[in-house]
Amino acid sequence: MTDVRNEQVHTLFDRVDTEGPIDLDGLRVTADGDGAYTLETPDATHEGVSESKLREVVRSDHVAPYVTNWYFWAEAIGSRSRHRRAFLRHAEAAADHIVPERYDALRAGLETEWGEVLVTVTLGEDGQRRYEIRHADDASADPGDLDAYHDPLDARELSTYDEDGRYRPLRTAPSLASGWIFPDLDGRDAVEALDTIYPASIANWNLEREGDLDVTHWRETAERQTGIYGVVEELPSEAVDWVAETCCVDSQCLKRREWEYDADHELEADGGAGAFPCREPCSLVVAAARRWTKLEEEETHTYEFELTPSEKEQIEEIIDTVAEDRTDEVREADVYEGANRYRTRFLRAKRFDDEGNLSGVPTDPHEDEHHDHEAHGDSHDDHNHDDHNHDDHNHDDHNHDDHNHDDHNHDDHNHDDHNHDDHNHDDHNHDDH
Repeated sequence: MTDVRNEQVHTLFDRVDTEGPIDLDGLRVTADGDGAYTLETPDATHEGVSESKLREVVRSDHVAPYVTNWYFWAEAIGSRSRHRRAFLRHAEAAADHIVPERYDALRAGLETEWGEVLVTVTLGEDGQRRYEIRHADDASADPGDLDAYHDPLDARELSTYDEDGRYRPLRTAPSLASGWIFPDLDGRDAVEALDTIYPASIANWNLEREGDLDVTHWRETAERQTGIYGVVEELPSEAVDWVAETCCVDSQCLKRREWEYDADHELEADGGAGAFPCREPCSLVVAAARRWTKLEEEETHTYEFELTPSEKEQIEEIIDTVAEDRTDEVREADVYEGANRYRTRFLRAKRFDDEGNLSGVPTDPHEDEHHDHEAHGDSHDDHNHDDHNHDDHNHDDHNHDDHNHDDHNHDDHNHDDHNHDDHNHDDHNHDDH
């Protein structure tokens, strides 16, 4: 049974008398004039009753849940933030169940997963709702075994680092640390905590639900980049698909990618199945795309390696294991795993030369010619010592400068630009929400 407080009754009459009819979730109350009122629920209609009689009706068992439900949504939550209101109604499936059924479910607790977070809403006193937020991995954990927090802004630090204490540059990466709980929040604080963990996720989710999500596709994002990031406009469309497959799938980001190459050309990469949408390429994607644009400018070379079939498959398994972040799953003693540390060290010992080249094949196709030239110079050193030393010196200096210049430009800019982009591009990404 749900009790109706005097304040809730007084507020109901005040709203009907000053603002007109009340109509929410099956409860409708109107003022008929001359001190008479009509109250309707899906179960009964009380027409033309006096104020004193209506005060008795709203406290009856079959009407009280509707009245306390109206008060919660009209007064406690209000309509100032439509995104917050929409999410909280979603969390208790308000559109799918009549109030008495919903109250029964709320007494047991209704759960909603939001990324890696589990939100449980329960029924409090007088129809108020209380919200518990914890990591989904801790769904069955005793609350006493988790670190309790009560300020929604504490979620900022909880979501900054992963389980191993590493910084999380992407807040929507599936790497949120567990072991914490917000045991008792009201609706306002619950939404603030979720927005701190996953910025703009609730606003973008609701904008999409309303059909008003503003999506900015890759082409438009690339064209508006300036300075050192202007180069991403040169990334081929095929490579943009690779970028999306690399960064924008469920294993890497909990958002559901809604942006494509442009409005007329979809990407082939899967966009994910997240609860909330991604409306434009994020700062991490743009920064990574800049590096890949540079790498894609390199010419291809044909290399010839000597490998056994098992070694070829092992290299493929190593790449796949690293790409899927499964290195921690490879047991140290399991040498049957291609990415096993000892098996990988054996492959290196067998197939790498002293300079770290796979199968002794240098990355620079002209490096062998350079070494042959040096060897030839050494064999004739007694005959033409000065000339050969002079040639070798010039050739080494030229080769050394070119490679140092390239490495310096790529490494330094990639490091600095990524930090710079996080600042500028993030501001744009969260502007409207």
